[in-house]
Order: sequence, then C-alpha cells, then structure tokens
Amino acid sequence: MQFLRNISAVLVRELKRIWDFPTYMMLLTVLPVISFAFFAVVFERGIPHDLPIAVLDEDHSSLSRTLTQMIDAAPETAVEYGITDMDEGERLIREGKIHAVVLIPSFFEKNILSNTQTHVEAYVSGVNILTNGLISKDLQTTITTFGVGIQLQVLMKQGLTEKQAMSQAMPVRFDKHVLFNPYTNYGYYLSPSFMPMMIMIFTVLATVFALGSELRYSTAKDWIECADSSFAAALIGKLLPVFLSMALMSLLMFFILFDIIQVPLNGSFTTLFVGCLVFILSYMGIAVFVVSLTADLRLALSLGGGYSVLAFTFSGLSFPIMAMYEGVRIFSHIFPFTYFTDMIVDQALRGAPIVYSLPDICYMLLFQLLPVIVLPRLYKISTDSRYWGKM
Repeated sequence: MQFLRNISAVLVRELKRIWDFPTYMMLLTVLPVISFAFFAVVFERGIPHDLPIAVLDEDHSSLSRTLTQMIDAAPETAVEYGITDMDEGERLIREGKIHAVVLIPSFFEKNILSNTQTHVEAYVSGVNILTNGLISKDLQTTITTFGVGIQLQVLMKQGLTEKQAMSQAMPVRFDKHVLFNPYTNYGYYLSPSFMPMMIMIFTVLATVFALGSELRYSTAKDWIECADSSFAAALIGKLLPVFLSMALMSLLMFFILFDIIQVPLNGSFTTLFVGCLVFILSYMGIAVFVVSLTADLRLALSLGGGYSVLAFTFSGLSFPIMAMYEGVRIFSHIFPFTYFTDMIVDQALRGAPIVYSLPDICYMLLFQLLPVIVLPRLYKISTDSRYWGKM
C-alpha cells in the first residue's frame, strides 16, 4: 500500500509539472492531435486525381481528339494544356506546371484507317515516383483501350460478331487481383505508418523531457523524495502520465484511421491495441535509456528525435527490407517501429491470424531490457547533484 501511495504522490506532482510546463503539455496532447488531423486531411482523397498533363496533337483529326478526350477523362490525368511544340511542353515540365506530355503524331488517323501501325509517345517526368507511376499506368490503360476499340470496330466491319472480334483483338487477357488494397489508396498505405510515427516521436520527446527536465532544473532530489526515496515508485509515477496520454492518443489515432479515413480493419483490433501499448512502452524504454546515458536534456532530445525519425526510413514501407543490403536489413531491426509497422499491416490490411503478430510484439518487448540495464545509472544521475543543471 505504501508503494502505491508513493506512486500516487509522484503522479500528482507530475500532473502539476505538466500544467506548469506548456511544452510538456503540448507534447502529450495538442501536438499529437494536430498531427493526426494534418494527415487525415492530407490523405482524405486517398488517391491523387486530375494530375495535369499536356497533349501535343499534330494530327488534329477526329480520332486524335477522341484519344485526347479519353486521356482527359481518365481518373488520374487531366489535359490542362494543348501545346504547339515539344519546346513548350519541356518548358511546362521544367516549371512544374505539368507532369507529362503526350505526343499524337501526324497521320495518326490515316495510319489507323489504313491498318498501318502508329505510335503515341508519352514523356513523363520521373522527379516524383508516385505521379510518374500513376500517370504512366493511366496513359497505358487509356491508349491500350483506345487501340483495342479501334481494332474491334475494324473486325466487326469485316463481319465478325462482337465476341469473335474481342477474342481476336485480345487473344490473351490478363486479370490482376490486388488482395489487400484493391483501390491502391495511399491513405490506406501511408496513414497507418505516419500516424504511429507521430505517436513514436511524441512518446520519446515527452519521456525525455519528463526525466531530463528534473536534471535540467535540479529538481531530481524533490522528485525522489516525493516517492519517499523509493526510486521504483518515483519512476513509475513519473512515466505513468506519458504512458496514459499516449495510450489515449493511440485510441484517437485508431478512431481516425478506421472510422474517418476508413482504413480497412480485417484483423484483430485487440491485438493491434495491445501491440500499440507495447510499442509505446518500447519507445519510453528507449527514451529512458538515452537520458540515462547522456544526463543532458538537450542532447537527449536531439538523439531521441534523430533516432525516431530514422525509424520510418528503415521500416520497409518506402523501400522493402528484403531488397536492402544485409547490413542495412540488420540495422532496421533496432527500431520497434519496424515491428509495429509489420503488425499494423498484418492486422489492418492483410487480416492475418493473431499468431503472426505475436513475434512482433515479443520483439518490441525486448526493448524493455534497455531501461533495466541503465537503471543504476539513472538512479546515480538522479541523486548526484554533479549531473544537474546542464543546459
């Protein structure tokens, strides 16, 4: 009972400190909410639409105009400019006003009607991989559809039925089935990674500030004495508000993901939430580890923030882990974010059995060894005034 009273006393003290330090309160409440709202707005549409392109029509025929209209009607592209030469198209691309130029050559209609092969060329900017892929896919689909339509009309004029003409125009059909994100919605793909990344960053910064500020402002002695010199009670009471706040933020995050952005939830929410709590504890443990080693608030904030930001790069979302060099693959496992990302994809999108997420939870739990290792060091810097008052 005395142990719980000690925790309660530190908890009350910590809540007062949160109120006294606006920065501390912002890290725990306001900034996570703002970041969630930001990503919800950014990924509201899910897929980029009407990306501006230009068409250089050198034929000016009815078929070339039909093709231009089909390209403009495609979901990801919008014909914003009708240009007169390629120099103008190059200038528009350099100015960032368009992402691609489609060239419809002279004698386009004549070649088609005379059954002569003709080419439609597309010059796509490769600066942005996302827009490059979307525009290339849309153009290829549209022009292929246009070509098949022309061929169908020619074959049907020769006396073939529509079914017979279709079998000749497309003797081999390719059916693609996207299993876990059939709409290729980037909100489904990126939101479940960016929002947990915000949880991760604010967890680390808030934990570092909670502990480091006691050293910075030379109040560590008061903190320990508030727990009746019980360091375990002092540490639990100190970190409990951070954990509870981030747990509430994770519930808000899941509400935004699954109810507002409407990311599919094909697996177990309970497993996902438990994994998120372990994820929060993992980064709290890392933050304790960093503060214990540095005994310096400013340095700990810098190291903790830098370590957190690197996590997304090595998570395997932007570049598959299996395609990385072996040393980089090994390095990617020092981030709990790697395991949590794998788990949220498994449970939310893939609907994988719970057993597939248990190893990820266990790997994240291993990071709890870090604060245990440095507890003697943390106790020393918290009770020795030589470590206090550093900028």
